[in-house]
Amino acid sequence: MKLKQHIVKLLIVLFLVPGFTMAQVDFNKTPDDDLGNVEDEFQQHFFEALKQKGIENYERAVDALKKCLNIKSDVAVVYYELGKNYNKLKNFGAAEDALKEAVSMDEDNEWYLDELYDVYIQQEDFKRAIKTVEHLVEYHPDYKEDLAALYVRTENYKDALKLLDELDETYGVSPSRDILRNQVYKATGKKKDQIENLEERVEDNPDEESNYLALIFRYSENNQKEEAFETAKKLLEIKPNSELVHLALYKFYLEDGEAEKAITSMKVVLKSLQIKPQAKAMVLTDFVKFVKDHPEYETDLVEATTLAQEDDPKSYQEVAQYFLQKGNKEKALEYFQKALNLEGNNFGVLRNILLLQLDLEQYDDVVSKSENALIMYPSQPIFYLINGVALNKQDKSHQAIDVLTMGLDYIIEDDKMLSDFYVQLSIAHTKLNHASKGKMYREKAQKLKPTN
Repeated sequence: MKLKQHIVKLLIVLFLVPGFTMAQVDFNKTPDDDLGNVEDEFQQHFFEALKQKGIENYERAVDALKKCLNIKSDVAVVYYELGKNYNKLKNFGAAEDALKEAVSMDEDNEWYLDELYDVYIQQEDFKRAIKTVEHLVEYHPDYKEDLAALYVRTENYKDALKLLDELDETYGVSPSRDILRNQVYKATGKKKDQIENLEERVEDNPDEESNYLALIFRYSENNQKEEAFETAKKLLEIKPNSELVHLALYKFYLEDGEAEKAITSMKVVLKSLQIKPQAKAMVLTDFVKFVKDHPEYETDLVEATTLAQEDDPKSYQEVAQYFLQKGNKEKALEYFQKALNLEGNNFGVLRNILLLQLDLEQYDDVVSKSENALIMYPSQPIFYLINGVALNKQDKSHQAIDVLTMGLDYIIEDDKMLSDFYVQLSIAHTKLNHASKGKMYREKAQKLKPTN
């Protein structure tokens, strides 16, 4: 939850230690009596503590700081450093005590309060954390977002929203605050307030695309489809080059039966460099479903796949499945191969390619590709079976028997797969005039067939 990173703290302490402790110990004073020895000893222990903390030897740092306190017990920065080291050691009780002592000596010191805040956060003591941050906010408004997050965590939603509104008004909206705001709306069920907030943003900043997109999403989520559609069309009027809006528009056009507009929007999505491949894959899935019911747009579907980014093999898989369901095995094979070119180790795509090539009697390719598949997947029986089938088709019965026999060892509780192996072994032995073995494997296969 804590947002700030304080890498510079050590340097600041090193530069400011004299300022913090000038009233107690002057590290630069030339000793002129026994007190000079005391100051010198204090300084040695203090910087030893900083050194040990720098190499993450926190226990030794604590020991050195305790020696400082034995010499001078009213130096705030020593308690601060002691608290930091205890915090690193997860000794939160001792850390809190030391830091509270430092704060009592210098209650307006941001660094002391911030470290105490960290101690409470690590213990998930949100009540005390809130009290500390409320004090910090007086000096640094940056902590207000931390405070809002704590209010959300403690279900103080009213104060959280009030603070978020204040921050948005002062600094403008931000993704991190929107996440907090949406958590509040979700927890309270105030979808109407959430939508009103977004409507105000659109009205106040009519040129900001993200506000429209957020409002479209919330309208859709709230089943206000008409309002979502109108907002999307309004955004397109204001920003005709917007690409993200088409993620919503194509669905609205489909529902309204405006096929041409829907296809235009889909194509914008698929060729966009702004839109992620996962989103494109979802759009293409919808495109495939649409074309199944409207085959007259098949040419547009094929064109759409060429628009999709090349790093998204799912696009080609979707189209391959479409042609496969239509019974166009050649086209399906073409698109599965395109997908495999982008993702060479995809088990499912490779299996589909080999099975299609078997159906298309491309036995030479099947043999070579299934041999390569066995190198990648040596324990997958399907590739032994495919290889064996192709070898049988080429009358290479001895090789078929060898590979099929090896594959049997990898079949686990799959009677259908085992039956297929036995059928191919029967074919291979029969071709070699091994009548008894051919019969044996044929009978084994028949016994595994389910009875109706």
